[in-house]
Amino acid sequence: MQVVSISSLKGGVGKTSVTTGLASAALAAGVRTLVVDLDPHADATTALGVQPGDQLDIGRMLKSPRRARLAENVVRSSWADRATSNGSGPAVLDVAVGSAYTGIYDRPDLGRRDLRRLSSVLAGANDYQLVLVDCPPSLNGLTRMAWAASDKVALVAEPGLFSVAGTERTMRAIQLFKQEFAPNLSPAGIVANRVRSGSSEHTYRLAEMESMFGELLLSPRIPEQANWQQIQGAAHPVHNWPGDSAKSAAALFDDLLSNLMAAGSGLRSRAR
Repeated sequence: MQVVSISSLKGGVGKTSVTTGLASAALAAGVRTLVVDLDPHADATTALGVQPGDQLDIGRMLKSPRRARLAENVVRSSWADRATSNGSGPAVLDVAVGSAYTGIYDRPDLGRRDLRRLSSVLAGANDYQLVLVDCPPSLNGLTRMAWAASDKVALVAEPGLFSVAGTERTMRAIQLFKQEFAPNLSPAGIVANRVRSGSSEHTYRLAEMESMFGELLLSPRIPEQANWQQIQGAAHPVHNWPGDSAKSAAALFDDLLSNLMAAGSGLRSRAR
């Protein structure tokens, strides 16, 4: 099992879009996947077509992590109903539902015990091959809790001045967090998102990112997609959306998932 946090310290860069694009690719590839919606806005939960029921949301599981019973409280994404089996069993895409309740942990003063809460919840996630954690766009308690539970951190950035600067700060924050709390944590790479091919500013900033981050800048880059909000608003996986534009985006996320998984291929099995 690989646990990957999808992070950014700057909002509005499409972090949740990347999370759901990777989830769509994982579903299409038959990778048993859990999405943990740690952002209090719970946008990933909505985009994944989940209607919360009687199950505990992730915030309430974090409140009592040792009694959380993750398997009983995840919700099957409606996306899985559209997927076909790859021969190894039914398609699996589950969601640990987000809610505003998680906000009680999104503060800067969490101690070591609190930082282990998500790790304790994910002790029950061994049936999954991949866990994607959609983090809030901050470096407060929830993001740090996610990093403490993760093998890798994938950073999302737009090729713009403020986003590139924020990514550099996040890289430094990961190194500091690794030294103090999580010696096995490492960056999975940086996803350049919402790239406009005709923008000279984006071309300049991409070259800057290549110079700054080298091989950590993942391929492929994800271009700006005009109908992405429509796809998300319909709570639909990009791999099942009609049209050439969606097919192209789906292929990019297939490649991105493959590269992301390869970056963590040497990871140990997590026993918590």
